[in-house]
Amino acid sequence: MTANILWFRELGLDDVESVGGKNASLGEMVQHLAKAGVSVPDGFATTADAYRRFLTHEGLADRVNALLADLDVDDVRRLAEVGREIRDAVESQPFPADLEQEIRSAYDELVAAAGTDDVSWAVRSSATAEDLPDASFAGQQETFLNISGIDNILHAIKLVFASLYNDRAIAYRVHSNFDHSVVALSAGVQRMVRSDIGASGVMFTIDTESGFPDAVFITSAYGLGEGVVQGAVNPDEYYVYKPALAADRPAILKRGIGAKATKMVYTHDASVGRTTEFVPVDPAEQRRFSLSDDEVAELARHAVKIEDHYGRPMDIEWARDGIDGKLYILQARPETVKSRASSSTLQRFRMNERGPVVVEGRAIGQKVGAGAVRVLTDVASMHEFQSGEVLVADMTDPDWEPIMKRASAIVTDRGGRTCHAAIIARELGIPAVVGTGGATARLRDGQEVTVSAAEGDTGFVYDGLRDFTVTETALDEMPDVPVKIMMNVGTPEQAFEFSRLPHSGIGLARLEFIINRQIGIHPRALLELDDQEPALREQITELISAYDSPRDFFVKRLAEGIAMLAAAFAPEPVIVRMSDFKSNEYANLVGGERYEPHEENPMIGYRGASRYLSADFAECFSMECEAMKFVRDDMGLTNVKIMIPFVRTVAEAEGVIDLLAQHGLRRGENDLQVIMMCEVPSNAVDADAFLEHFDGFSIGSNDMTQLTLGLDRDSALVAGSFDERDPAVKKMLSLAIQACKAQGKYVGICGQGPSDHVDLAEWLLDEGIESMSLNPDTVVDTWLQLAKHAR
Repeated sequence: MTANILWFRELGLDDVESVGGKNASLGEMVQHLAKAGVSVPDGFATTADAYRRFLTHEGLADRVNALLADLDVDDVRRLAEVGREIRDAVESQPFPADLEQEIRSAYDELVAAAGTDDVSWAVRSSATAEDLPDASFAGQQETFLNISGIDNILHAIKLVFASLYNDRAIAYRVHSNFDHSVVALSAGVQRMVRSDIGASGVMFTIDTESGFPDAVFITSAYGLGEGVVQGAVNPDEYYVYKPALAADRPAILKRGIGAKATKMVYTHDASVGRTTEFVPVDPAEQRRFSLSDDEVAELARHAVKIEDHYGRPMDIEWARDGIDGKLYILQARPETVKSRASSSTLQRFRMNERGPVVVEGRAIGQKVGAGAVRVLTDVASMHEFQSGEVLVADMTDPDWEPIMKRASAIVTDRGGRTCHAAIIARELGIPAVVGTGGATARLRDGQEVTVSAAEGDTGFVYDGLRDFTVTETALDEMPDVPVKIMMNVGTPEQAFEFSRLPHSGIGLARLEFIINRQIGIHPRALLELDDQEPALREQITELISAYDSPRDFFVKRLAEGIAMLAAAFAPEPVIVRMSDFKSNEYANLVGGERYEPHEENPMIGYRGASRYLSADFAECFSMECEAMKFVRDDMGLTNVKIMIPFVRTVAEAEGVIDLLAQHGLRRGENDLQVIMMCEVPSNAVDADAFLEHFDGFSIGSNDMTQLTLGLDRDSALVAGSFDERDPAVKKMLSLAIQACKAQGKYVGICGQGPSDHVDLAEWLLDEGIESMSLNPDTVVDTWLQLAKHAR
């Protein structure tokens, strides 16, 4: 006898054909992960057999099949007509009497187990072809939240059954070559977690953009999770490093605060009509993180347990109950895009021309697309969309799927990296920029634009059709090369993607890039916040409001940037240069003008080691050291090495090493190596004396060239004479290389020279340099050229 109802506790992954992927997965977790601390709310599922009985009752299945037989799903209007007719028929169909009675009995048992009538339920769809590794049907069917009372539950189950014939679901099955009659639907009835007064979101056990496997990516916002999934809310974002988590160390690589302008909550009367609504979030709450660090870590641990159990990257929905404060897992399904992507071939898009930026938002897909804009405000206007256009909308939901596959790019006003538009864009392999805040108002129909999601976390919509190139690299065919090829990386948001290139680590990570991008405030303005003018104090206070203190903001943000780079390239070395802003650059930070001197030539002024050793900068340097120590000692990312720039004298060298030790960063302790930038002629001429205090040199060819030749590389009058291949410059480089080799110490180059000039790279190889740190876009070409030269 076939079953109509099965409880989650009775289900496992072998029951996909009976209750669909979603409900089978819920049962799998209830059975096998509850003892590991993963909490899943209780519930039951109607079976595929129950659905088929319902559909064949009174001949409904024959009428449905006839309507679908000759349907052209690319005829959007006809698709909408047929879909509506089928859904109306399903909704008006009565349940077989015994099936209805079993649902009523199961509901009574659930309510009794809850111990109170003051509880509501989610009625979720689970198709027998969804959530499978080879077919992502996620989001194609409906979910109904905050449903109470058995009559409303029964009605919601019919609506779930009807949603198998949503326009997007019908079209998706046709495009994915799935027979309509093969797919059945299960309705899961599950206790609602009170995230309406808590928080919720989505997490992936893999980076959704690069496929980096050692991070858990978590999104979070206030209210019910449908707001995040739909893209109606721009959520907070977190990255958690799995190896640090496993070692029970601090593991958060990055925190990003989202707008969280609205949240989805219950309506007051859950028994009739609409059961949820969006309401504004208090501005003070918007500026705070929706999760504590402890909660982020706990969610990440749950994610790793689920991934370990399933043996593959996972896409997981979670919620925090605002009453009991506990974290619950609501769904778990295999991640179906990045985990299937080829790891042997790397495709990279690069903008060669950047025009005026019309809007910007979150970058999705790491690609570039271009075309004419089509602004759509309603799904009813889909028939206006032409293949190859750029789809611009407030947000998308699964109803938009029939045209999304024809778009060259997607741009939305709202949404984060786990919203519907982002998920579908990745699956379709097209770029998207989501959460722009105003694309529908600022872009116009017919306007030609270029949509770039290939420049880091931020995506740009450029006015006009801009030039870009696409390159493909066969990563499994890279030849051996007799030198370590490292990279210059200053943008943590691109670290995961850059780490896919062949490499031996990062030879130069510029701390000032992280400070500029992720902090943006002069460190002394933070340390002396109470002493700022009222308007500036208010501006800074708002920027740092999610953190415990101004110092906490600086140290955590800086540590996050360092940790992202270190984790992405681990276990290879990551050489982090302490801040090397010039005074004019520091002055450009918020609050910076007050603290910086006016210098006629900042390039050879108050910078590098001399700044660290000055009393005015002492506490600022202390914060840099605190961040560095946290990443190395607390997070365990000991692949981080420290680099000191612009050391003019041996006395400065000795002073900085002593200063680092005073801040707990001692050479040799916890495998710490301290490298010196060799960029002043005195460094090469007196190399042996400087090397007494450092573990090696990293040659800065830019400053070494301009100081050896006595020219300002930023001056148009003399810049034409700037050439790292000048014989005098080469003599300086050779002195440094040979001194390091004689002492058995590290020597590399991180300046622009070998990235710009292959012949210089070949000369450095012949000189016996240990490593070359290149711009990421020159790594492959230079690698191949050096391998050829070495043969």
